[in-house]
Amino acid sequence: MKRVLILGAGTAGTIVANKLHQELDPDEWKITVVDQSEVHYYQPGFLFIPFGIYSKADVMRPRRDYLPRGVEVIISEIELIEPDKNQVRIKKDNRTLPYDFLIITTGSRIVPEETPGLKEHEWHRTIFDFYTPEGATALAKKLRTWQGGRLVLNIAEMPIKCPVAPLEFMFLADWFFHEEGIRDRVDLTLTTPLPGAFTKPRAASLLGDILAEKNIKVVPEFNIMEVDPDARKIISYDETEIEYDLLVSIPVNMGSEVIERSGIGDDLAFVPTDKHTLKALEFDNVFVLGDATNLPSSKAGSVAHFQGDVFIENFLRYIDGLDLKPTFDGHANCYIESGFGKGFLIDFNYDVEPLPGKFPLPGVGPFSLLQESRLNHWGKVLFRWMYWNILLKGKPMPITAQMSMAGKWL
Repeated sequence: MKRVLILGAGTAGTIVANKLHQELDPDEWKITVVDQSEVHYYQPGFLFIPFGIYSKADVMRPRRDYLPRGVEVIISEIELIEPDKNQVRIKKDNRTLPYDFLIITTGSRIVPEETPGLKEHEWHRTIFDFYTPEGATALAKKLRTWQGGRLVLNIAEMPIKCPVAPLEFMFLADWFFHEEGIRDRVDLTLTTPLPGAFTKPRAASLLGDILAEKNIKVVPEFNIMEVDPDARKIISYDETEIEYDLLVSIPVNMGSEVIERSGIGDDLAFVPTDKHTLKALEFDNVFVLGDATNLPSSKAGSVAHFQGDVFIENFLRYIDGLDLKPTFDGHANCYIESGFGKGFLIDFNYDVEPLPGKFPLPGVGPFSLLQESRLNHWGKVLFRWMYWNILLKGKPMPITAQMSMAGKWL
């Protein structure tokens, strides 16, 4: 019997486990999934917790409910990946798990310790993240009683999970403070290491205008060196200083610690991966999906979904002795909340920037690309139901894995 071992049961790992279970003969294949937690989080929902739209309970479910029967599930920390021996060591019972094929979907994590002064005595007091359930919940509690001042959102370094999340946070903050009646007492500033709030020209032009309309300041090319939590200011390498009363940080994002321990990642512990086939560059029987890769695609749930669709077709070819097809094009699809019950939708890949148009049906939609609408907001709201009931379970979605130019306006 051949063995497929999946490390990590987040979005990518769960989708792959379900798709492999649907395709592989259980008399010939054993599928094992290892994850350290019994809880599966809907991570896009973290963004809404600080503003009281979701609670922590709204974004969590039992992990086992979304993994198919017939798949072995092991809840354990992963000690070491040893690809030269085709095995993985886990902490539970000091077990060693051999494999014929390894699928790494260990995700990414925030590492606030990488920025001096960030995670000191003011962490979750006047400095918060919203990329973890704990950080988002602590920030929600803070915002309930905060009376205004300088709110600064800082992106420490790229890449990060969901690159548009910082913009969404600022849009929702603008809406939230308007609803609270204190927007005139809140100064909103976004600092980013990028040359602008968004780097793709068409989207940058549109979103930049909206930021200005909402009186949200942007400080580009701000490369944070340290935080002075006592003076309440962030300092860049060129010694630019920005003062804050409330700092919302998106710390350095890195791959899983087990990737680092195993010596199979780059400087940020992301696994070097072929950008079109999803095979690990250094190992013939190892594939990497989701946030664990070093690909230039977005680290987002939609990307994990499209990767899963491409991977399953290629994997079935591969185990039959056929060459892998270079079919993953970096496709990403993302709703952007803009506040006041409205939103945007963008659809792009490695080579094509977000363009205006209609999606998913050309000329019909019903969703508009790069255009603010209430329907786009409801599309994002609906996606949470689709995530739990369709996407995670590996069921067909009405969107092709490869990006289509149909309906887009050049």
